[in-house]
Amino acid sequence: MTSRPLRTVTVLAAAAAAALCGTASTAHATPAGHGAQEADRRTPRIVTAWAGAWNGSDPRALGALFTADGTYTDEAVAVTFRGRKEISGWKARADSLIDNVRVTVRTTRVDGDRVTVRAVYSGHLKGAPQPFAVPMTTVLDLDRNHCRITSDKDHYSLAAVLSQSGLPADWTPPAG
Repeated sequence: MTSRPLRTVTVLAAAAAAALCGTASTAHATPAGHGAQEADRRTPRIVTAWAGAWNGSDPRALGALFTADGTYTDEAVAVTFRGRKEISGWKARADSLIDNVRVTVRTTRVDGDRVTVRAVYSGHLKGAPQPFAVPMTTVLDLDRNHCRITSDKDHYSLAAVLSQSGLPADWTPPAG
């Protein structure tokens, strides 16, 4: 009985990802001080969709932005996920560990099929005394049409996340 709504959400996420094909912005930067409307015009649509997927509640929306064999690497915790299902699972795991997980894009730089994103990664680790907000740089490699992500590499300081959260440097998330 739940397969129909799940299929509908998956189809909608795939349609949204497909709508990005051929529509990446040619602008190269979004100055941090500029308004949201200007940022939307200057930030490639795939980046806007990527941040929206992180800020949303459906893990499959993130996975749908990747090629079937795409990879997602979180350098801070030294993990790599391959394929849409694993990438969606990574987002689901993050949502289970972090309340109000959010990616706020500050600037983007496009160089061919590569987009460098400077952002703020924020949230509240469940059970931690306080929230965190740390700078993050993400490198997105895109397919030749710029409509799907082939590789994502996130770079941020795990030590800063733990310190701001009020957790010890050797804290590890609960198994799950």
